[in-house]
Amino acid sequence: MTDSQPTISVQQAVSLRDNPEVLFLDVREDDEVAFCKIAGSLHIPMAEIAERLPHLPKEKRIIVYCHHGMRSWHVCQFLSSKGYAQVQNLAGGIDAWSCEIDSSVQRY
Repeated sequence: MTDSQPTISVQQAVSLRDNPEVLFLDVREDDEVAFCKIAGSLHIPMAEIAERLPHLPKEKRIIVYCHHGMRSWHVCQFLSSKGYAQVQNLAGGIDAWSCEIDSSVQRY
């Protein structure tokens, strides 16, 4: 893949939340996830992605998110380099999710 990762907007992503073929991957730190999260997401902090690759199915579409989108962009780059063909960065991260989709998700 190139340096530009495919992104997905929160408006597009919300319709995929209940799809069993789609995995939402939260790469924020433990304290951030304790504060707020998107229900049903798999949490693997960015620093642990490499060692936990076996937990990430290559056959699923993976929507990666963090607070605003930079960490998740780097994780998308890494996953793509490891053969994950269906990774997307959630544009604006959980902050955009809170602002545009679910205001019950606290902002920080």
